[in-house]
Amino acid sequence: MPTWFQNQMQKAFLEKNRYQIKLLNQCWFFYRKKHCS
Repeated sequence: MPTWFQNQMQKAFLEKNRYQIKLLNQCWFFYRKKHCS
């Protein structure tokens, strides 16, 4: 997981920003799917 992504996740969790957490999870899922297939 890239550093910038971890920072975004931490920030979202600290702010309890559910929308952003969901968004980041989706981005990560698509990113992994594209790069690991």
